[in-house]
Amino acid sequence: MATAQSGDPRDTLRAGLPDRYLSPEDLVTLFGLESVETVYTWRKKRTGPPGFRVGKHVRYDPAAVRAWAEQRMADDEAA
Repeated sequence: MATAQSGDPRDTLRAGLPDRYLSPEDLVTLFGLESVETVYTWRKKRTGPPGFRVGKHVRYDPAAVRAWAEQRMADDEAA
């Protein structure tokens, strides 16, 4: 599944799932966070999207990130 790569992970998620796993830096860009430390804090507290290690790197499945974000939006609407 090939998608156009513009460099901004938000573009690929809006058009469909990217054909690569996302890095913590991609999540910072996607959600407009101030630093990558927020992503690592989410991971440590198990409050963010599920990630996995590839060697020393953490990666995120775009489908899992989308599902996590949709669940957060649904939770906010229900509150």
